[in-house]
Amino acid sequence: MPEIKVLPQEVAELIAAGEVVERPASVIKELVENAIDAGAKHITVEIQRGGISYIRIQDDGCGIAAKDVPTAFLRHATSKIAKEDDLNAIGTLGFRGEALAAIAAVSRVELFTKTKEETMGTHYKTEGGVQVLCEEAGCPDGTTMIIRDLFFNTPARMKFLKKDVSEANAAGAVVDRIALSHPEISFRMIREGKQTLTTAGGGKIDAAVYSVLGREFAGTLIPVSAERERIAVTGLTCKPVSCRPTRNNQFVFLNGRLVRSGTVTAAVEQAYKNSAMIGKFPGFVLYISVPPETVDVNVHPAKTEVRFSDERRIFDAVYYAVKDALKGGDTRPEIKTKPPAFNPFERLKSDSFKQDKLQTETVAEAVYQHPVRESGKTFYRFQSSPPLIKEDAPAKPAEAVMREKPVIEKPREESVPVKPAVSVDIEKETEERPDVILIGEAFSTYIIAQMGNSVFMIDKHAAHERILFNRLKQSEKPQAQVLLTPVSVSLRQEEYGALLSHLEELKAAGFEAEDFGQSTIVVRTVPPTLTGEDVPSLMEELADSFLKTGRTQIEALDDLYHTVACKAAIKAGFVTSREEMAQLAKKVLTSDDLRYCPHGRPIAFEIKKRELEKQFGRIQ
Repeated sequence: MPEIKVLPQEVAELIAAGEVVERPASVIKELVENAIDAGAKHITVEIQRGGISYIRIQDDGCGIAAKDVPTAFLRHATSKIAKEDDLNAIGTLGFRGEALAAIAAVSRVELFTKTKEETMGTHYKTEGGVQVLCEEAGCPDGTTMIIRDLFFNTPARMKFLKKDVSEANAAGAVVDRIALSHPEISFRMIREGKQTLTTAGGGKIDAAVYSVLGREFAGTLIPVSAERERIAVTGLTCKPVSCRPTRNNQFVFLNGRLVRSGTVTAAVEQAYKNSAMIGKFPGFVLYISVPPETVDVNVHPAKTEVRFSDERRIFDAVYYAVKDALKGGDTRPEIKTKPPAFNPFERLKSDSFKQDKLQTETVAEAVYQHPVRESGKTFYRFQSSPPLIKEDAPAKPAEAVMREKPVIEKPREESVPVKPAVSVDIEKETEERPDVILIGEAFSTYIIAQMGNSVFMIDKHAAHERILFNRLKQSEKPQAQVLLTPVSVSLRQEEYGALLSHLEELKAAGFEAEDFGQSTIVVRTVPPTLTGEDVPSLMEELADSFLKTGRTQIEALDDLYHTVACKAAIKAGFVTSREEMAQLAKKVLTSDDLRYCPHGRPIAFEIKKRELEKQFGRIQ
């Protein structure tokens, strides 16, 4: 066996540097976190060549006392912890005392720092971990760290760095996340001499999100704020209709630290179940505050993963906080119309609308001019229109014509599709609600209704499906229709096993089924809304749903309710009476819990009167 030796200090420091410093972004993360721990209110990050040749971190924090500067660059030197018990209640971002030593070991470091109590600051230099200068210097309160020539003494590490732009993007992403984690601090990011990020500070979460993630994403968010069992959850989460096909915009900050947590992500996504479309994921920026002793932040070298002492409590706190936010803050999706390609008013000036003199003639006199007699009859014409009114009697005065109520012929109804009519079966509303005016229906699928200053397009299948789904979930005793003849259903082994393991869930939805042996079950009752459905096909579909779910009893039951509601709901293209459409429209537009179908599709879209007026050029 080879002889065991103690590594030289310089080799040990390079190994330690490899654990902490992977790329320029790692350096920025460690130094910015130190600035936050120092109480900084303004932090500037500047890089050149992606941070490989130059990094500058400037803050207005408490600074480092002159006598402590050389010590700060030693391994395991820290002001954050002093004894074993401190590890159980860590409240700072950096605490292991390895960052400065690791960074100094693989770069050229220059430090300017000053505390408020000192009259002069300190200028300190190291190269490859070796001190080369320590002197007094004039500098502002706080700390400025300049890192040059990263990995200059470890060329093998340079091979693993990517192109300058890729390293710069990674560094920018780190600053973005830290800026989100601390909206009370003002951040500036400068790349190659150009400012690419600035946040105002002040503690406003929405302002930080706007600066970092942009206006489009910020406009989809609703506030989250709740506390449960000493766990506070605040922040912003997106509306279900704004969920995206990736999880890129998911940020979790635990006690001010960006972390990855499967527990938190699962809780949020579970809160969106039955609201978000399948295959899409919510974007959110959540701040979770827990007692320090209930979380272990020292399970990963980069401190991005944590371990909770009670995962269930965290899950419940996040789930109910997000669920309540969606219930109270979500609104119907709104259709934004684009401005017309040609605006006839855009070239007109205010002077064009001035009236030279007051017009004294009545509207009727201005409209109806030059009566014309043809073949014993009198016609009235607009100045630039074809004949409008034809009379056999003598002409009436213009004022009399204007006082008469116009007679508007109702358009003839088009022939309806030959599909069978289906009853929507909506419960009556007794509570006083705003007036909902039924306008009509498009493509035998979308109900058009007006309420207040908005027009709504309602998907009648999605709306009816959600109503039935909610009714199934809220029903204490399921309704069941006994089949005249029990139906035997033969299944594949996997389907057979899935149904047998979920007989209680089936019963809760109105299905009574029992094992008949030989991969066969017997179905005796079905929900009344599914009477007449193909029972074998229905049971196969339910078995497939159970196989895909494979999770908790509640999730399996939800999937079952999905299937029942979808099967029973009125279908697109089916004929619906005006009374049923009016009743369905009122139910949807006056209920806050009817926004999305169980599969996450929106039930209704809103078009505001103002958007229509813009489109028709009535307003600018």
